[in-house]
Amino acid sequence: MEVNHALIDKLSLLARLEIKPEEKEKLRDDLQQMIGFIEKLQELDTRGIEPLIHLTEEINVLREDELKGSVERETGLENAALRNDHFFMVPKVIKK
Repeated sequence: MEVNHALIDKLSLLARLEIKPEEKEKLRDDLQQMIGFIEKLQELDTRGIEPLIHLTEEINVLREDELKGSVERETGLENAALRNDHFFMVPKVIKK
């Protein structure tokens, strides 16, 4: 597959990317190299090889939950810069 400037322009439009003219040649070379690697992989004969879905056969190996101590409410609020009764107060981060 040939990677040219028209393809890069089309891909950048679809991806909503602004690519500077001086970056296009490097990007073209990189894409051409990646596509060449994929084309080389497609030449491999994979008949008889089972697809790898997971690295191991283990599924959801989880430990048991352990109950651990926690900080009392008042202790946690002792160093709060601002508080309102039992709650931390923080600066507003979402604008309406």
